[in-house]
Amino acid sequence: MKISTLPKKVVVSVGKRAHFDDPRVNAREVIQDARDEAYRIKKAAEEESRKIRQESLGIENRIATNAELLEEKIKEADRKEKELEVQKAALFKKTEELSNLRSDLVSKLQKISSLTSEEAKKIILKNVEDNLQNEIAKKIKEAEEKIKEQSEVKAKEILVQAMIAGATEWVSEYTVSTVKLESEEIKGRIIGKEGRNIRAFELATGVDVELESDVAGEVRLSSFDPIRREIARIALDWLVKDARIQPTKIEQLVGKAKNLVETDMSEAGRRAANELGLYNLPEEALDKLGRLKFRYSYGQNQLIAAVETGRIAKKIAEELGANVVICATGGLFHDIGKTEVEKEGTHVQLGVQLAKKWGFPQEVIDCIAQHHEDEPFSHVESIVVHIADAVSGARPGARHEPVEEYIKRLTNIEKVATSFEGVDKAYAIQAGREIRVIVNPSILDDAGIVKLSHDIREKLEKELTYPGQITVTVIRETRAVDIAK
Repeated sequence: MKISTLPKKVVVSVGKRAHFDDPRVNAREVIQDARDEAYRIKKAAEEESRKIRQESLGIENRIATNAELLEEKIKEADRKEKELEVQKAALFKKTEELSNLRSDLVSKLQKISSLTSEEAKKIILKNVEDNLQNEIAKKIKEAEEKIKEQSEVKAKEILVQAMIAGATEWVSEYTVSTVKLESEEIKGRIIGKEGRNIRAFELATGVDVELESDVAGEVRLSSFDPIRREIARIALDWLVKDARIQPTKIEQLVGKAKNLVETDMSEAGRRAANELGLYNLPEEALDKLGRLKFRYSYGQNQLIAAVETGRIAKKIAEELGANVVICATGGLFHDIGKTEVEKEGTHVQLGVQLAKKWGFPQEVIDCIAQHHEDEPFSHVESIVVHIADAVSGARPGARHEPVEEYIKRLTNIEKVATSFEGVDKAYAIQAGREIRVIVNPSILDDAGIVKLSHDIREKLEKELTYPGQITVTVIRETRAVDIAK
């Protein structure tokens, strides 16, 4: 602290600057502060101005550079456009030259070969088809190999398990309706006075009685309706044992036999459903199902086949994770239309009508409608029933048919195979489960026989009806024979 002496008044100053009450001193200080502040502001403004000038200069330089680049690009674009115009003109000229050359070549070829343009087109298309045939055959082989690799093992496992589960305890019977007689004298009582007994019996049962048989002591009963034939067999067996054969007794025993057969069929239908674990089915449906007990197709009992198909379908559904109840029901009732013998229509159409009448689920109706591929498959359950039906019918010993039908079926299979161009001979073997086709090697090549096998398969599926499946084997062989002397 420093003390300064003044004429009028003593003032104490603190720091570097003294404060006086003199107005002149204060004015100078204010002016000096203002000058300092103005100088500082001027310096800041000059600095800001300098920075702005530098930024503006940088922007101007960049603009100038971009302008130069843009001008160069414009010049390059103009140059390329001119080059494209030149190339376009040259290409147009080349195109005209090629078109003229093609026209000249076509004209010369037509003159040389004496072919019209349509004929030449056919030749070209034939060559293209031949080339594509090799490609088609290659694709078919690749697809078949891939499918076999992915599905053969699993399919075998599923089908083997399904067939084991579908094995039935019954054996199909290949017999006719016959009644054994203790002696030939009984035939006279069956005929009755002036034939009244046999006429009454045939009228009551609706069957024909054949007393003249190749086997002694036997009577044959003939009818297209197997249920009527069964009723007649039971009634005649009772009459023979009772020995009191007369029209009144015949009507009485035929009525009793009819009730017995109806009860037997009803119980058979319920047993079949219970074997597959199907309950709460309509009573009418079970009664109708039991009528399959006395029906045969290719010698295969239809109720046995229905139960077997249901078992196989159920097992396959379990393996695949499909709806087990739908598959079992569809398999059991897939041939139910065969009971409607007196109505017109296929057994598939009649079966669908019955299923709708009984209020079956739509999935079960689809299984019945699609098990012979009359309609496209709508879900996996209908495919399962189709496979189960094929497995049941194709297993050894499942079916039996007359010799005449057997020969006719083999002949039709061979006829389908020989209808194709290039086929030399065809032989149906293994009871019609395989067709061996021998082709002319000069007409069909190795690629062509692959396509031929598929064409024959498609035509067999489309035109013929047969049990199981048919393997198509096409053989092409080229031999060179010479004799050394």
